[in-house]
Amino acid sequence: MRHRLIVPSAAALAGLLLAIPASAAGASPGAPGIGDPYYPDSGNGGYHVSHYDLRLKYQPKTDELQGTATLLATTTQALSRFNLDFALDVSEVLVNGKKAKFARSGAHELEITPSAALDSGKQISVVVRYRGIPSKVKVNGSTSWQRTPDGGIAAQEPESAWWWFPSNDHPRDKATYDVSVSVPDGTQAISNGTLQSKSSKLGWTRYNWRSSKPQASYLATLAVGKFDVTTDTTASGLPVINAYSKDLGADDGAARASIERSAEVVDWLSSVFGPYPFDAVGGYVPNVPSHFALETQTRPFYSPAQFAKGANVSVVVHELAHQWYGDSVSVKNWRDIWVNEGFASYAQWLWSEKEGEGTAQELADYTYAQHPADDPFWTVKPGDPGADKQFDSAVYDRGAIALQALRNKVGDQDFFAILKGWPAAHRYGNASVQDFVTFAEQVSGKPLASLFDTWLFSTERPAPPTATKAGLTARSSHAKPTEPKSWKQIQSTRSAHAPH
Repeated sequence: MRHRLIVPSAAALAGLLLAIPASAAGASPGAPGIGDPYYPDSGNGGYHVSHYDLRLKYQPKTDELQGTATLLATTTQALSRFNLDFALDVSEVLVNGKKAKFARSGAHELEITPSAALDSGKQISVVVRYRGIPSKVKVNGSTSWQRTPDGGIAAQEPESAWWWFPSNDHPRDKATYDVSVSVPDGTQAISNGTLQSKSSKLGWTRYNWRSSKPQASYLATLAVGKFDVTTDTTASGLPVINAYSKDLGADDGAARASIERSAEVVDWLSSVFGPYPFDAVGGYVPNVPSHFALETQTRPFYSPAQFAKGANVSVVVHELAHQWYGDSVSVKNWRDIWVNEGFASYAQWLWSEKEGEGTAQELADYTYAQHPADDPFWTVKPGDPGADKQFDSAVYDRGAIALQALRNKVGDQDFFAILKGWPAAHRYGNASVQDFVTFAEQVSGKPLASLFDTWLFSTERPAPPTATKAGLTARSSHAKPTEPKSWKQIQSTRSAHAPH
């Protein structure tokens, strides 16, 4: 039998093309990075995550972590494939309830190919089942998971999620979180936000934590171990949850004398930066050998080393200041780190001023005097320090001097209006150094580009930040400033703050 070839008309062909879903017609892989010049392979393109639901089980004796992560996301392009940042072993992936293919690429990329391409602008669900021993997984030669004698913790900057949950791991993609962790009875699981419930069954206790406000992935934390947990409320009624490893030894008293003042510090910071942006406050101190502290959202991580020389409320001020500057308002790219660290450092100077242990101007003068013109300190640009200098002391110290220079330029009224207005204007969002310069100019009505170029982007020692405004004490650039009483404690915080 002969068959007659039927050629469809142009109109019929156009109708067929219109009937093909956009996702099938124009889908392409999502980018393996979000576009950060410092960390090209961090984050991913093609979608935005709105919520993470993490259901975990952790065995401290073996350091084995099992998990099922459910991600709710919205596509921002038609996707044939997309990536998650993750380093543990994956057994299954589902996209919209259907099994998806997955493969590894690069140092930490999990490539997911759904059973059908995804339309742009659609809500999707992604389920990833996994397990592994986080402390044994190295990415670029290191791990952000720290073992402790009785468990483990995830706390690191600029990345930590890869070792315990799959994510779009960049501050630009914030989401809410539910973290449910099952651990052996007698062991606690600490995470961000508020504790929703706790239940025990067959020798295991499950802790259910919730972060109801947008949170960057590196600010999500998990600590499993044997902790003494204390609770309190701030003056405004926010729940305060602090946790201390039961084997801190001599550091225990100093840690408690510092962190138990968190409610007081938050209430004071609220008077400086405006309303506290989250629904819980706290901190935790595990028994780890690391030396840094980190602003993990609502519940900062503190290493015991922060309290080895006694109580250190200044580091608590630093990490809690980050809840406004770094957590609620996060960087657009990691080169914008000054909008985190410069402000948290300056908060310590303001606390010193409040406590009568040295004014911000005295601390600026003394900091400036520690670094002669030929000191490499001045070659680091706080406004764009480079990935290798992201946590350099200049970002903190010169970054704080920049704010004192701004205060001297615009006066206290406009300066403190800027400090309060910025977290309100960018609440739960992201912003850059240039965004801050523009905002400060709008509030003060003064041109400030030259001032910020001098303090954030020059590679030479500027003229000293001498106070010239009425009501502030000027000094001779040749005078040798006296060491403020708070100096050593602030410097101990600085030297130990950056992750190692």
